[in-house]
Amino acid sequence: METSERFRQEHVLDGGQVIVLRHIQPSDAPELRRAFRALSPETRYRRFFGAVTDLDDASLRYLTSVDGKDHVAIIATTDSLDLKTERGVGVARFVRTQIPHVAEAAVTVVDDMQRRGIGAHLTNALAQAARERGVDNFRCEVLESNDVVVHALREAGATIVEQGGGVVVLDVPLVSTFGGVGRALRIAAEHVNAFLRRLSPSAR
Repeated sequence: METSERFRQEHVLDGGQVIVLRHIQPSDAPELRRAFRALSPETRYRRFFGAVTDLDDASLRYLTSVDGKDHVAIIATTDSLDLKTERGVGVARFVRTQIPHVAEAAVTVVDDMQRRGIGAHLTNALAQAARERGVDNFRCEVLESNDVVVHALREAGATIVEQGGGVVVLDVPLVSTFGGVGRALRIAAEHVNAFLRRLSPSAR
């Protein structure tokens, strides 16, 4: 399995900055909290559909102590300015639903690192991890008003499974993730939210 617990990928962004993708660890909790607090109100609204302002200790434990099978989270890090610590710049995760081949997925990239391809790298790694664990579809929630993303996902073969209350729920097949669906997921990567507002205690 390429995305086993020792999974590590390096990617060079435009301008030469290097990011590292790896599985999240409990020790990442403080950095996850710091990065969450740094998100702009607009980014929080797009990801969490509400005014979530902080992550409590229970949420951080849930988000960082994952089993690596039914709940997988991959983070993107880069060196801090002083080169002494890692800075978290994005996270992608899925949680398997009661339907074993379907998982709810979400990707978040910090504001100052968006539109640099990090969402695409995270999404591709998450899709690979999902397929290796028997997941065939990502279930994503998108704001109805975000019609660009909804259209892109539909064009790539996603099907709407629920709609109402200002939200569209779509299933995105992973069979062609690195083709047409991959393009749609890249568009959606920095805008799609799924399960955090329901499963994270402080986001309820």
